[in-house]
Formats: sequence, C-alpha cells, structure tokens
Amino acid sequence: MTELEFKALQNDSIRIDKFLSLKLEDKTRSFIQKLIEEENVFVFDKPVSKNYKLKCGDKVRVQIPDPVELDIRPENIPVDIVYQDSDLLVVDKPKGMVVHPAPGNYTGTLVNALMYHCGENLSSINGVIRPGIVHRIDKNTSGLLMVAKNDRAHNFLAEQIKNHTFKREYCAVCLGHFKEQAGTINAPIGRSKNDRKKMCVTNENSKEAITHYEVLEEFDGYSLVKFVLETGRTHQIRVHSKYIGHPVLGDDVYSKPFKGLEGQCLHAQTLGFVHPNGEYMEFSSPLPEYFTNILKRIK
Repeated sequence: MTELEFKALQNDSIRIDKFLSLKLEDKTRSFIQKLIEEENVFVFDKPVSKNYKLKCGDKVRVQIPDPVELDIRPENIPVDIVYQDSDLLVVDKPKGMVVHPAPGNYTGTLVNALMYHCGENLSSINGVIRPGIVHRIDKNTSGLLMVAKNDRAHNFLAEQIKNHTFKREYCAVCLGHFKEQAGTINAPIGRSKNDRKKMCVTNENSKEAITHYEVLEEFDGYSLVKFVLETGRTHQIRVHSKYIGHPVLGDDVYSKPFKGLEGQCLHAQTLGFVHPNGEYMEFSSPLPEYFTNILKRIK
C-alpha cells in the first residue's frame, strides 16, 4: 500500500475530491472518489466524505491500495443476446449470474461470457474488471442489461443515465398491499454504517435516489409492481421498497428468504435509450419462468 500526506494551505478551501485530483494528477476523479468511499482518505486521521471542504491547516492522509493483478479469462458461457450491432449489445441476464468479476466471483460472470462472444470489442472505460458494462443489475435480478462495444458508445449511453433519460422499468413481487396504487419514492441512498455490504435510506454520505412505482395486480398478501428508475443507485428498488414497508419477495438481504426462490423476485423488463446513431430504441423481456412460477404460487 502507498501512503501519501498533504497539508491544505490558505487557498485550498475546496472539496477534498477536487483537492486530491489536483495533487494526484495520474489518478482519475472517479478513482479518487472510490478511495474516499472506501475510507482510504483521512483528515487528521478521521475518514471523510468526498464533499468535505478543506480548511487551512488540514492534514490529509491518502492510502492507495496496491493494484491487484487479475487474469479475467473469456469463457464459453451461453448469453441471450437480444440485440447487437457494432456499437452495443443488449443482453437478457439470467437470475443467479454475477455481472462482473469480484472477490469470490472471478469466473462464470457475464463479463467472462462477453469476452468470449465479443473478443476485444468491449469498451475499456471501466477497466479490466468491467469491460463494456455501462450499468449493472444484481446477481439475483434477472433481465435486460446494456453493454457498450467501444468507448464512444459507452460515454454516449452513460450520459443518458446521468441525465435520467435512460428508460429502465422493472417488475417485482412485493410483500403486502400498497396504500397508493401509484407513487414516487424520493429518498437518498447511502451505504449502511452497521453493515458495509448493505445500502439504506440516509442523509449521510448519500446520493439522490428516485423510484416511481405502479401496482399492477394484488394477491393475498402480495403485490405485483412495476418500478421505474429515475436514478440508478446500488440496490435502489430493493432499498426503496423496504423503506416504504413493502420489500421485494425473497430478498434475503433486506427482507427474508422465500421457499423455492433464490434471492429477490425482481426482473429488469424494459430498456429504452437513444442509440449513438441518434435513433431511439426500446427492448422488453418477458417474465422468466421462475417469476411466472411465483405468480402461480401466490395466486
């Protein structure tokens, strides 16, 4: 691990992420923000958030972990490619598949499969771990996912996500009956202080999170719900549905397991975006078998 120290001067009263981007010229702003989020940046030996504003005399200590050399290999894993051209592809990810390699999951991921099917034709913006990945869905969430084949397309698509013009609709089975048949959940999401693997609604070190919902059908103790993401935070639908008292069925992180179901009953059903060529495109995925089987059971 590399450790660096800096002292803020009179003219350094700026956000700490901006300050460090000036000091660490070989590092990207996102890399620096990740260091801060993972509590590798300290002021007077206390971890700070990325929007901390420096004061004259502040002593800043930065820990930069040693790079991990990973050998991510292509694997001949079947992939349901819904659409493909020279700029991008849309895949229908099965439930249980991890999107990209991470500790404990370096093989069998969607990225391993994409490397086999696309070769070197994947964008490099997110590095060797996440080539081509513009946005993610959780391991036990099924459905549509966008993949970029080059950096130009990646930037074009990522800008739409940033500007909230990227259409993402999900279908879920939730516990209980909603008081309102449609509505909007506007509650910031950040990492839980008690469990760093969990997200939660909080005003501390959080980001804006907005989810729209519509109840499609009600059963005895359950609701079939359409969720539309305006923002795209980690576990957003799962956290927001839990927050309003209607967690996603089977969510073993934010609720409780459901017999015969591995993880949450959540499907990324519709994806809409403007292609780099200027054309609007929209794709839909039918509810998979595990989802329809759950509907039959609760009916």
